[in-house]
Amino acid sequence: MDDLADPEETPTPRGAGRSISALTVVGVLMLVAGLGCLGWVAWQYFGTNVTSEKAFQEETTQLRDKWSQPPEVSGSGSGDTAGEGELTPTAIPGHAIALLRIPAFGPDYEVPILSGTDLSFLNRGVGHYTSTALPGQIGNFAIAGHRVTHGQPFARLLELDAGDEVIVETRDAIYTYVMDGSPRNLTVNDTETWVLDPDPQNPGATATEPLLTLTTCQDLFHSPDRSVGFAHLAKTVKKP
Repeated sequence: MDDLADPEETPTPRGAGRSISALTVVGVLMLVAGLGCLGWVAWQYFGTNVTSEKAFQEETTQLRDKWSQPPEVSGSGSGDTAGEGELTPTAIPGHAIALLRIPAFGPDYEVPILSGTDLSFLNRGVGHYTSTALPGQIGNFAIAGHRVTHGQPFARLLELDAGDEVIVETRDAIYTYVMDGSPRNLTVNDTETWVLDPDPQNPGATATEPLLTLTTCQDLFHSPDRSVGFAHLAKTVKKP
């Protein structure tokens, strides 16, 4: 009887071990994928804010340091005309050209404005549409910023109301613009470039005063819709 199986032992069905192992592997892979997705979301909505806020501070410090040095003007005929016989430095893409302050967002709100609106630039501040006017000039000074992620400088843009101030500081002056309406009341598709016209509230017309346009994503998630706010220059204070 030695060749008989122990009655206490239950035979293991063929392939059962392999099935359990395969299910375990699939479960682990799904868990890893889920954690990876959560990690990506956490990085986008929290991690990018930390790195971008640090970049904001670095850009602001570098710009103020630059302002403390004598200005470097471009050669004759190669700069932006700021006034008759006067040249301003040619802006370098991705470099800060001004500082933005919005009192309604609190006394500590200050964000650098960089030349250009490439995504890599918007990760380090607010971007200037280089096809539009410079701060304080006749025409439309238009800027864009993230509403979520990457420092989200325009997270509260839709809270602005008519009459709220938007302050832009350059090397030579501090410009105070006043909102004409709230960005929450105007949504356009990102292909509607009329908002960048010299006088966006009168498309096709020639600009007669310094204006400001602020743009950001209308939705919290990626979409082609943009919230847009217009403002006009109310005060200019020349810096000593």
